[in-house]
Amino acid sequence: MTKRWRRLTVWLHILTSVGWMSQALALCVLLSAGYAADDPSVRDAATSMAHVLDTRLLGSMADASAFTGIMLAAATPWGFFRNWWVLVKLAITLVQLYLGIFLLSPQLTASLTTGPAPAQLAGTALMASAIAFQAWLSVAKPWGKVRGRPGPAPGPAPWWVFAATVTGALADLAFAAVVGHPMPLLSLVLLAAGLIRRPRWARPVSSTA
Repeated sequence: MTKRWRRLTVWLHILTSVGWMSQALALCVLLSAGYAADDPSVRDAATSMAHVLDTRLLGSMADASAFTGIMLAAATPWGFFRNWWVLVKLAITLVQLYLGIFLLSPQLTASLTTGPAPAQLAGTALMASAIAFQAWLSVAKPWGKVRGRPGPAPGPAPWWVFAATVTGALADLAFAAVVGHPMPLLSLVLLAAGLIRRPRWARPVSSTA
């Protein structure tokens, strides 16, 4: 049961991460078309579609990708601070979420009246590149273990943690599709509960995942 739900969590994390990256690329293309357009109607149409893509799908995929990734680290022997590739992925994810929520999205809303800016094109391209780099980290797992973190790896979480992660992420994606903008309420509640309860299941085991 645990193995099945863990695989489903990994599958959903990969699916939402690829969706996040592809939509960031689509956002970059739309903003580039709007920036290069001489016709104001073309510029407005491209910028409007970029805004729709960001609010209705990209933001929700980003939330689900981050949520499933953090829960996988918390619920498996990889942990957060034992391996450099996990730690770097976590840092990149947090930076991406901050930039997307507090910088890129407000600028995109403002561009509906002013038109796209070069910084927005660079930001969306960097976002897609960062997600691609994170995918490489997940495959290559470079750089070894973090120094100062000796000892056996923690144990995996019970099956219901992975089940809650999958169902919570899917429920938030469905809810966002209905309301028209990201609203990861269930994901945030489950994330907080998982981090609080993690010490109860994270007892050391003899081997890593």
